[in-house]
Amino acid sequence: MVQYQSTHLDASFAALSDATRRGILERLGREDASITELAGKFEMTLTGIKKHIGVLEQAGLVTTEKVGRVRTCKLGPGRLEEVAAWLESYRQLWHARFDELDQIVEELKQADRGHARSKSHARPKSHARPKRK
Repeated sequence: MVQYQSTHLDASFAALSDATRRGILERLGREDASITELAGKFEMTLTGIKKHIGVLEQAGLVTTEKVGRVRTCKLGPGRLEEVAAWLESYRQLWHARFDELDQIVEELKQADRGHARSKSHARPKSHARPKRK
């Protein structure tokens, strides 16, 4: 199961690594679009946009449906939730680590204050030179 999830996550992150593909997902988040519409929006050839759509399809982020001569693209069924869940687990991990670090820093500050207070209550040492005979 871990290998299965890892493969999907790798494909999803690889697909999301490209700005054009992220743009396509944003566009499809507003409404479905044909390959031709996407090619026009992103000023690309049909071949170029089809390659991007293929990568997004393999990652499960987009689905396509051909009706007549028009291929319509839609957001895929829930693959971003998998990515979001993975990111959330790491966000929680880092949040917990930063909380622990904050606690350590606060303990060090308190220890430093206590150390400084104990020095101020100690007798000052005399720095006078010994008299010469």
